[in-house]
Amino acid sequence: MKGTLYIVPTPVGNLEDITLRALKVLKEADVILAEDTRTSSLLLSRYDIHVPLVSHHKYNEHGTAQKIKETILSGKDVALISDAGTPGISDPGFLLARTCASEGIEVVTLPGATACIPAVVSSGLPCDRFCFEGFLPQKKGRASALESLRGEARTMVFYESPYRLVKTLEQFIEVFGPERLCSVAREISKVHEEHVRGTLKEVHSHFTATDPKGEIVIVVAGAPPEPRGGHRNKYRQSGDGSEEEGGE
Repeated sequence: MKGTLYIVPTPVGNLEDITLRALKVLKEADVILAEDTRTSSLLLSRYDIHVPLVSHHKYNEHGTAQKIKETILSGKDVALISDAGTPGISDPGFLLARTCASEGIEVVTLPGATACIPAVVSSGLPCDRFCFEGFLPQKKGRASALESLRGEARTMVFYESPYRLVKTLEQFIEVFGPERLCSVAREISKVHEEHVRGTLKEVHSHFTATDPKGEIVIVVAGAPPEPRGGHRNKYRQSGDGSEEEGGE
């Protein structure tokens, strides 16, 4: 009889942000896969969970996915956790889930903690429709990725390192304009949680003066709708300063 792969969200900050079901699954699993066993040991110790831990992260997942699949096929239940949040969302998890699903192994993902949802809901920006972009490419492909979002009408959500935040906000200003509204959420569910809201220019000024720290989520308003008829510049300035009708 096959085992099951459980994908289990863990707290992004406060250790109490874990569900009763998640604790039950972790206690009953035969093996727990952890992104960093040292980090995960703190959480498991807090809840008196003593299941064997195996390291599973982005640097070894291609080499371990097949072995884990065989473990589950032998009848073992395996729980996958990341350092924080839901595995697979900007964390290891996709490859293993795909490998197991392709073998007919049941993949059960528990609902739970993620930094994305609290950030977008708290931003004050429309959250009925949004697109999650995660971490942008650091170098190659970054400019084209941003350019592809220039006309995106939905609210956009990005993850970013505090060390790159100011530079990223500068790039957002270049692409989206300085007056586009945004919110930067910092240290969600931790003691020093902070939400800085305003235009891109205002938020950039804040973090230029105040060194950003902790885990960062950037929420940016979508592009404003096209004027009726689709003409952005119906009039243009003539040489004498008066308005005359013009094209795009």
